[in-house]
Amino acid sequence: MTLNRRIFLHQLGLGVAGLGLIGSLPTTLRAAPLRSFRLPRSLPEAQGVSSAGLLDFVNAVEAAKLNLHSLMVVRHGQVVAEGWWAPYAPDLKHTLYSLSKSFTSSAIGLAVAEKRLTVEDKVVSFFPNEVPATVSANLAAMRVKDLLTMATGHDKDSTGALRSDPDQNWVKAFLAQPVEHEPGTFFVYNSGATYMLSAIIQKVTGQPLLAYLKPRLFDPLGIEGADWETDPKGIATGGWGLRVRTEDIAKFGQLYLKKGIWNGKRILPEAWIEDATKFQIQSKGGSRPKEENDWLQGYGYQFWRCRNGAYRGDGAFGQYCIVMPEKDTVIAITSETSDMQGILDQVWKHILPGIQPEAIAAKPVVPLKQKLAALALPLPAGQATSPTVARVTGKPYQMADNSLNIKRVSLAFQNGSCVCTLHDDQGEHRVVCGLGNWKEGETDLSTVPLKLVPTSVPKETKTKLAGSGAWSDENTFTMTWRFIETAHYENVTCRFDGDDLRLEFQKSLAVLSNTKDPRPVLEGKLMGTVSQGK
Repeated sequence: MTLNRRIFLHQLGLGVAGLGLIGSLPTTLRAAPLRSFRLPRSLPEAQGVSSAGLLDFVNAVEAAKLNLHSLMVVRHGQVVAEGWWAPYAPDLKHTLYSLSKSFTSSAIGLAVAEKRLTVEDKVVSFFPNEVPATVSANLAAMRVKDLLTMATGHDKDSTGALRSDPDQNWVKAFLAQPVEHEPGTFFVYNSGATYMLSAIIQKVTGQPLLAYLKPRLFDPLGIEGADWETDPKGIATGGWGLRVRTEDIAKFGQLYLKKGIWNGKRILPEAWIEDATKFQIQSKGGSRPKEENDWLQGYGYQFWRCRNGAYRGDGAFGQYCIVMPEKDTVIAITSETSDMQGILDQVWKHILPGIQPEAIAAKPVVPLKQKLAALALPLPAGQATSPTVARVTGKPYQMADNSLNIKRVSLAFQNGSCVCTLHDDQGEHRVVCGLGNWKEGETDLSTVPLKLVPTSVPKETKTKLAGSGAWSDENTFTMTWRFIETAHYENVTCRFDGDDLRLEFQKSLAVLSNTKDPRPVLEGKLMGTVSQGK
């Protein structure tokens, strides 16, 4: 992950925090995927791809603990490998983080084709009522193209300033930022710039970004159920916040691979594809020399250039749409990793060498099919039960005053699962965890830390979740709550000692960075015969 991206996420205050609102999770809520169009399937060798190389890739990313959530490899338009690490699954959307930027760029390409704007248009021309009293020469010179290429002239990412604007007017806040460099000459990764592309789309079309893209891009590709986070005024965040399925990422990459043609119909102009994916400006990032660094290969219109003649859209924690024109191949990946370069390294090491010009005569490697069918993220380590269960099951614990406003906690073990019930100032909230498996449901946990902006996805009040728990020792029960349409999870540890309960939270980002979770450890006392419902 690049330094700028780390700064961006720090500014967003990202973390799975604020456990004040936990919802009821009694049943599996997974709906059947909407498949108005599925990519065709084929065996790897039939499309000239080595099953052994694919298997080596999967084994390598697992050995390196790169925490992939999904993988789809497309060759000659055919899916030759696909897999989801349970509890992630084909029908679940996944937050794309900055891979969203490539979709926003596509919207600009469509609007340019419709002659609603040009990349040479000045940014201030779209927002005459939001410009500062004094417009600097650099701000006046900033073009749509400079937003696209992350060359706005800002010295740092503007996202933090947008999110902290007291008037919640992100457009005005962006235009108020100092522009220290001549636009077009200085690259800095700037998600605020992509937000402005979204704002421009809404300005010139009268439609939010998602509504504009739906009939022009999503419907033709059969991408259904997509949603996008918005700013407080309802403008799509643009630079992050889109959620689609893994196969939708692959379809998007296939559209670009075919230079804007989908099922014989032109969706995007070929000239736009060329401009969007070629070297436009020297990028920054990573810690390796250029020949080993996929962040120093150059930047296009919200696409990164890669080594090996490839390009990609990518998002924080390893959301990838990798397009390899020379190999007629697309790779879609979702994950939660702190080593984004590590995932790309394994693609170049294992998948790329196995892509051959013609079909491969060898039979597919049987273990690949078996491996892909059995992918799973690790469950909490330990036993399904403990002698402590009989003493604590269903009994409420009164928690000492805490900043999370959690008043009472109880754990009820029954029918191969654990129901964790939390009472706070908003009422009762339940999370169901499987014992030795995942139980799926929903949570009404506040979306702010998961979705980054206060308004989040419009009208969404619940987040899908899968839970599992185990006894790591006789008196310690640990739950993992995976927010399965995001990249993240958290561990919740309950330690019983006589009549005392200690409850500790650890978000996955703290795990990745080996840092302490900022939330307090909660202390509780057994309430004896006090009714749980009171």
